[in-house]
Amino acid sequence: ETRPHRDVLRSENIRLVPVAELRGLRVGPKLFQYVLKVLVQSVQLLYTLLRIDQPSYILLQQNPPGLPSIAVAWVAGLWWGSKLIIDWHNYGYTIMSLSHGRNHLLVLIAKWYEKFFGRLSDYNLCVTDAMKKDLWVNFKIKAVTLYDKPASYFKETPLDLQHNLYMKLAKDYEPFKPRAGNPSADRSAFTERDGKSGSVVKTRGRPALLISSTSWTDLSALTSVLSSPDYERFIKEGAKLPALVCVITGKGPLKDYYNGLIQNLHFKHIQICTPWLEAEDYPLLLGSADLGVCLHKSSSGLDLPMKVVDMFGCCLPVCAIHFECLHELVKHNENGLIFRDSKELAEQLKMLFLDFAAVEGKLHSFRENLRASWEPRWDQSWDQIALPLLGNKG
Repeated sequence: ETRPHRDVLRSENIRLVPVAELRGLRVGPKLFQYVLKVLVQSVQLLYTLLRIDQPSYILLQQNPPGLPSIAVAWVAGLWWGSKLIIDWHNYGYTIMSLSHGRNHLLVLIAKWYEKFFGRLSDYNLCVTDAMKKDLWVNFKIKAVTLYDKPASYFKETPLDLQHNLYMKLAKDYEPFKPRAGNPSADRSAFTERDGKSGSVVKTRGRPALLISSTSWTDLSALTSVLSSPDYERFIKEGAKLPALVCVITGKGPLKDYYNGLIQNLHFKHIQICTPWLEAEDYPLLLGSADLGVCLHKSSSGLDLPMKVVDMFGCCLPVCAIHFECLHELVKHNENGLIFRDSKELAEQLKMLFLDFAAVEGKLHSFRENLRASWEPRWDQSWDQIALPLLGNKG
């Protein structure tokens, strides 16, 4: 498991309480397993919440998963006399419907559960105006929109720190190693340090660094683009396109499956890397990349991808797959591009990386727009929107 960021670990105001996963529950029919898991988690969570110091507020952050946490948090709130705040990022029942269908009994129960217990909360936050409207129309829940914002450590990475990160990753991952020259030199595939002055410069003819953070359930569009011969063919025909290093981060049940597919792809100009990153290194890598690719498809059409929020915090332009309310975050042709299928993504990659070494170009203008459109960070946004809600009525 990835350790939390060191700022979280060092904070005197945060106490982490791990909840054990009981693996022995995986016996019997799937429905029985699910019901048993919910019951066990309910007992675990309630036991944990009743042992802490009396809280003024219980904040259920990033719902879903809301089953059983909403009901348990409400019961604990009754016990303590605490106010319950739900932070809606999506709906659990729409995520369940992806695998079971909208009319499955479990999905219908989950929808009733979220609607019933959600209305028992004292305050509600949500991540888009579209979700705010939907919560009121369908659930009669009044919410305040608090857009996700990047933490303060998501920012552009200085060249010196980029080099240190590349050298660290080059120890274990081939795509970060220098293409040619003295392997003992202070050089990576992307940067090199001058032996005399000690200054870091980007290597000539360096590859473009593309990053996609994924749950490994939505990679088909990217693998279609990377496995298509078009990009390699364009380079062969003389197009001024850089070699590509595509870094895919994240974890999920299909990671091994996609890793198997990736290992069978043999390219001359494209390298794919799936590194394990420490929590501190992920923002550094985002702040070093040339382009982000987001393949998040919202199950409800009402939430926004946190991955893109973090990328924008690092002034990293993105190509993101279209869904209903994505325009609340990604402004097409301003801070990135929106695509609908792998063919459109392939065309966008070619357009963005053409004449990659040139200072002008779409990628550069997107990055400049991101630098110019400064927005408050997470802590400032919380202070402006959420704190008055609690202070005035709590």
